Amino acid sequence: MSDNKLLTEKQYHIGLQKGDVGRYVLLPGDPARTDKIAQYFDNPQLVGFNREYKTWTGTLDGVKVSVMSTGMGGPSTAMGLEELHNIGADTFIRVGTCGGMQLDIIAGDLVIANGAIRKEGTTVEYTPIEYPAVADFNITTKLVEAAKNLGLRHHVGTVECKDSFYGQHSPETKPVSYELLNKWEAWIRAGAIASEMESAALFIVSSYLRARAGTVMACINNQERIKAGLENIVKKDPDPAIRVAIEALRLLIKEDSLEN
Repeated sequence: MSDNKLLTEKQYHIGLQKGDVGRYVLLPGDPARTDKIAQYFDNPQLVGFNREYKTWTGTLDGVKVSVMSTGMGGPSTAMGLEELHNIGADTFIRVGTCGGMQLDIIAGDLVIANGAIRKEGTTVEYTPIEYPAVADFNITTKLVEAAKNLGLRHHVGTVECKDSFYGQHSPETKPVSYELLNKWEAWIRAGAIASEMESAALFIVSSYLRARAGTVMACINNQERIKAGLENIVKKDPDPAIRVAIEALRLLIKEDSLEN
């Protein structure tokens, strides 16, 4: 298919075409979260809802921006990202949730990923496993700056990406428990700070597309604190991560406008 046709036809999975989205797109997993994020835009309009992909477009500081849900996991994230890029988007921020892996990360903290462990299957169909899944440096620094500006407790580091939620939370019940338990311990010893399901695909696909991508997540739980007998109050509040993503997007838009 020619590049021109990619731009003029509706994308198969997301149901959108050129003009429906801005170059800047926020990417939560949950379709319901797009409604909350769109409230931060000026004049938000629902432009599409197909499968797991719910999309709003509006403006932020006078610039066209969008938010689209990706569903859960690497495959749907990769498909959504490719199709968004086909119609002109080139800057992506995942706004999600995660589980903490280090004892100092408590529910309610924010996690900003600067890289991801590729413990999933999607990215091996893009690059060899030796190629690292790394966030865009500028987006990462903007997310850190935004968190500091808002006075929100945050951590920056490598996150683990997996395909199986229950492979993480009840690994002892799985036939490959020996591998799941050993690797989980290895990730912790190596310094991984949180576990989630989308950032590896986001970073690898963005890299090959020459697009920019970053991740900010709200920590909602930490099973390692439970194992250690420490307090662990579950907090399912994505709003701090949303606020940081919006503030970082404003910083990016301002910087990009000065460079153009």
